[in-house]
Amino acid sequence: MQIGTAAPTPEELAVAPHHFIHHKSIKEHYSVGAFEKDAIAKLNTLFKKQNVVIMVGGSGLYVDAVTQGLNEFPKVDASIRENLNKQLEEKGLEHLQQQLKTLDLQSYSTIAIDNPHRVIRALEICIGTNTPYASYLNKPKVKRHFKTVTIGLNADRDIIYTRINQRVDIMMKHGLLKEVTSLVPYKNLNALNTVGYKELFNYLDGEWTLDFAISEIKKNTRRFAKRQLTWFRKNETINWFDYQEDLLNIIKGIEKHII
Repeated sequence: MQIGTAAPTPEELAVAPHHFIHHKSIKEHYSVGAFEKDAIAKLNTLFKKQNVVIMVGGSGLYVDAVTQGLNEFPKVDASIRENLNKQLEEKGLEHLQQQLKTLDLQSYSTIAIDNPHRVIRALEICIGTNTPYASYLNKPKVKRHFKTVTIGLNADRDIIYTRINQRVDIMMKHGLLKEVTSLVPYKNLNALNTVGYKELFNYLDGEWTLDFAISEIKKNTRRFAKRQLTWFRKNETINWFDYQEDLLNIIKGIEKHII
């Protein structure tokens, strides 16, 4: 899944040590809670040798899990998730999205609604506790033993969307369709019900033309980016810089917080 996940290239990996790149199989269940534990354990090891570690990524929930800790949710009956997974398989993601919209409009409007894992997680809490998933969010988190300096890059939305469209074209040129074709036997796994894969599976199943599938990847990626922006805009601790800002100026901005 090198192309569809936009994983660092071998050249990029050689420049600096990376962690959590291709470290899990698509066949393995892996939750944000497991990621939090793994990431904190890795940080505990890294901080023994160095004072600064850089975390890069676009998933707000996973970033917050490491920097702030996860919200605590009550346990719910496992059969609820099993039933929701069955609904996903039989009726599709849109059916679950509409349920969430009815039960918890706030979560519907803020989570990564195109991600079936997030939708099912929110729904199982709503159904299992008879309380909106959103009501459990933003409660006091654990105290981390490290300080976090968060940097965000700004660009006009038109620029972001143009870059997204170009990126999809580049991924197709680099062989995304071939990569997705090789994953057809696993297309029903949750890990592959994601943007860039599910659209091309529809093409390979004869449901869409290739051009339409590509246009849907672009559209769904733009939607995802919009939700990312909404998530990060709520974080008042982010130090924002224009994407064209000189790198040395950004480094100086970081140094003010850590010196």
